[in-house]
Amino acid sequence: MTVPLTAVTAAEYADQLKSLDNTLRNIETVLNLDKMRKDKAELEAVAATPDLWDDQARAQQITSKLSYVQGELNRIERLRGRLDDAGVLLELAESENDPSSLAEVGNEIGALTKAIDELEIRTLLSGEYDSREALVSIRSGAGGVDAADFAEMLLRMYLRWAERHGYSADVYDTSYAEEAGIKSATFAVKHPYAYGTLSVEGGTHRLVRISPFDNQGRRQTSFAAVEVVPVVEQTDDIEIPEDDLRVDVYRSSGPGGQGVNTTDSAVRITHLPTGIVVSCQNERSQLQNKATAMGVLKAKLLALKRAEEQAKMDAIRGDVAGSWGDQMRSYVLHPYQMVKDLRTEYETGNPSAVFDGEIDSFIEAGIRWRKQRELEAH
Repeated sequence: MTVPLTAVTAAEYADQLKSLDNTLRNIETVLNLDKMRKDKAELEAVAATPDLWDDQARAQQITSKLSYVQGELNRIERLRGRLDDAGVLLELAESENDPSSLAEVGNEIGALTKAIDELEIRTLLSGEYDSREALVSIRSGAGGVDAADFAEMLLRMYLRWAERHGYSADVYDTSYAEEAGIKSATFAVKHPYAYGTLSVEGGTHRLVRISPFDNQGRRQTSFAAVEVVPVVEQTDDIEIPEDDLRVDVYRSSGPGGQGVNTTDSAVRITHLPTGIVVSCQNERSQLQNKATAMGVLKAKLLALKRAEEQAKMDAIRGDVAGSWGDQMRSYVLHPYQMVKDLRTEYETGNPSAVFDGEIDSFIEAGIRWRKQRELEAH
C-alpha cells in the first residue's frame, strides 16, 4: 500500500529548493557569469594562437587560467541543472504521490546544499591577491626531531591536498634535517585562487603525540610554522637593487636522483636589508634556479610590504591584537585523536585523513571566519 505524501514534507522540500535557488543566484551574481564567459572566450582565443608556447611560462599561465574558468563555469551550470531537475522531480513526486521520488529529492537537496556551500566559499575570496597562485613555506619549530618530522608531515599533507584537487604543485627547495624530517621546504601551488584558499593556513601548527624518536615513549609537543604568500606577477612593482643581494651557489643535497647532485646548480639568495633568505634546487640549471629563487624572494618582499601597510592601518584603527594566524591549529594523536582549529573551533576526530590531505573543511571554516573578522573590523 502506498503511503500518501504529506503536504508538509513536500512543502518543506519546496522551501529548501527555493532557498538553494536564491543562494545560487547570489553566487552567480557575485561571480559575474557574463564576465566569466567573456574571459573564457578571450583566453580560448589567446590559447589558439600558434606562437603561444614560444613563452612557456606565459603559456602555462594562460592554459591554467582557461582550465580554471572552464571548470568554474561547468561547475555552476551543472549545479543549476541539478537544482532545476530536483524541482521537476518534486513536482512529479507530488503529482504521482510517489514516496521514493520524494526521498530522492531529499537526498539530492542534501548533496546540493553541500555543493552550493562549497561554491559559496569562492565568493568570499575577494582580496587583492586572492586570485593568484600560492607560495607556501614550512619551517620546523620547537620540538627537535619531532618538529622536523611534523614539518615533513605538513608538507605531505598540503601536497596531497593539491593532488586531490588536481592542482599542480612544485617543490622548489627542501632542507632535510639530520635525523628525520625537514628543517624547511618551499613549494608553489599553481592554480588560480590557490593563494586566497591557502592563505588561512598560515600560522603556527602544533602536534601532540607519543614521540616515535623517544626510546622511553614519552609524549612530545612540537611546532611548525606555515607561511603562505601570493606569487608575484609582472604588474607588481617590486624592484630589487643588485647591491641588496648576495647570491650563493652550492650542490643540491638530500634525495634527488642522479644528476641533480652532480653540479653546483642550487642557488641561495640573501636579501641583505631584510635578512630574507630563499633557495631553489629543483631545476638542473643554475640560471633556472636563480630565476625561481628571485620569484620567491619577490613574493616574500611583496608580502612584507603588505604586512607593513596592514600594521599601519591597524595602528590607525587601534587594533593591537596579535596576528590571527599564530597558534592556529592543534593535531593531537595522544591521549586522544583530534585535530582542532583554534580560531574557528572546527574539529575532527580523524587525524589520519587530515594528514592525507583532507583539509577542505578546515580551509572553508577558516575563510568564513576570516570574512566575518573583516566585516567586524569595518
